[in-house]
Amino acid sequence: MTRFFAVLCAVLFSAQVFAAEIGDDGLHKASWMRDTFKDLSEDLEEANAEGKRLMVIVEQRGCIYCKRMHEEVFVVPEISQYIEDNYFVVQINMFGDVEVTDFDGTTLPEKDMVKRWGALFTPNIFFFPSEVDDGVTAPQAAVANMPGAFGRWTTMNMLTWVVEEGYNSDEPFQKYHARKFESQNK
Repeated sequence: MTRFFAVLCAVLFSAQVFAAEIGDDGLHKASWMRDTFKDLSEDLEEANAEGKRLMVIVEQRGCIYCKRMHEEVFVVPEISQYIEDNYFVVQINMFGDVEVTDFDGTTLPEKDMVKRWGALFTPNIFFFPSEVDDGVTAPQAAVANMPGAFGRWTTMNMLTWVVEEGYNSDEPFQKYHARKFESQNK
């Protein structure tokens, strides 16, 4: 019984250590998220100045899939560090009222911008190139979109595929992921 109690305490303690922080808006917060004015063109410039890729993550209060990503995937040290090193991350509240300025200059509250973008699921992650043409919206500019919660390997492979600009190659993400997944699990 003592061994069981020790293991149970260790599991409960580790869950507490890795529990995602929740902000005043009810959304999960990670150290690699940026607090910006949510002007995507400015955010892209800042990301480029830091040598990083712009990533916009749409989330909502009470989202069980967001919780899963923050408590099971984003906390994996390799993933967290990769995001920190390679991405400039802006969080958008699916039902929020903070103004967001899209690449085409349109400014709307978060909830209306999310609707304009057609983002129906959370989390919903948009990945952007280092240069975006004038007059396009975020979904038009995105080089990849990850709607929903995914596991560790899919998430890590998407992050690396975008940084490696796999979207410019003849190998689609699904084939890249299958190849990487196979090598990661040997």
